[in-house]
Amino acid sequence: MITVRVLDPKTGKPVKGARVALGFYGFPIGGVSKDEYTDAYGEAHFDHEPCTGEVYVNGKKLKEGPLKGLVIVYI
Repeated sequence: MITVRVLDPKTGKPVKGARVALGFYGFPIGGVSKDEYTDAYGEAHFDHEPCTGEVYVNGKKLKEGPLKGLVIVYI
């Protein structure tokens, strides 16, 4: 499982309702996940094995590289 936590960089507080998607590299798992929206804790959960890819929040790429466990991004 991969969890993306979206935080506001000014306050450090979680962002609720942000649209999050993951882009995956390679074969056979290459592609893009379906959108998930952050909860009250700023977290979006993806049922996917650790991999290398990208994190998109509200359509903007915010992180690229290894994706596993908890991934924290700031918008």
